[in-house]
Amino acid sequence: MTWLRSFIFALGQWLFTPVFCTLILLTFPLSQHRRYSIISIWAKTMLRWLEFTCDIKYRVIGAENIPNQPCVVLSKHQSAWETLAFQKVLPPQVWVLKRELLWIPFFGWGLALTNPIAIDRAAGREALKQLVSQGKDRLAKGFFVVVFPEGTRMPPGQNGKFHIGGAWLATHTGALALPIALDAGEHWAKNSFLKTPGTITVSIGKPIDTQGMKPDELNKQVEAWITAEMPRLKSL
Repeated sequence: MTWLRSFIFALGQWLFTPVFCTLILLTFPLSQHRRYSIISIWAKTMLRWLEFTCDIKYRVIGAENIPNQPCVVLSKHQSAWETLAFQKVLPPQVWVLKRELLWIPFFGWGLALTNPIAIDRAAGREALKQLVSQGKDRLAKGFFVVVFPEGTRMPPGQNGKFHIGGAWLATHTGALALPIALDAGEHWAKNSFLKTPGTITVSIGKPIDTQGMKPDELNKQVEAWITAEMPRLKSL
């Protein structure tokens, strides 16, 4: 039954995505916020389709901690699920991502229209300059900036190295940092076709004032909070 449910979800995704991503190319002349509101329909539709086909629900703890002003989101990354759900849970946002993702047919084209901060990870210090420059622009335009500090999806129970980019952006722009823990990998694992029924928990921590903080200090604080929060998610 799990395999069949997963297949039906994937089939719907395969059929819907190319058509939708082709149509949203027509949104190019619109404002960035208007484009985002249209493009995010894809993610919200897939989230509902996932619940309908695979019986994967979610709950959010700490939604009251989401600030009214644009901030830098520093989140645990376990699954493709959060790239869908954050477009429902959080205000309008852009992501910091590797630029190669923009080359994926259909999906990458639609992603490019959301004005992500696409970084060449091999560029070193220059990449950090690009991150701050583009991050200031997106924050000034009213977008939250979503960063996955571990850089890749980590299986449940495993922690990756927290890279400095997200903390660097927050401290160099003076934006609030919003830590998020989640357990999406329990139901939609990295690179897994199978999706198991259940409820994903998203825990949003209190925003951190980054004024006067060093990137390393912020990075350690966020990592410590997420690491401590992860085992608590099942009991929340």
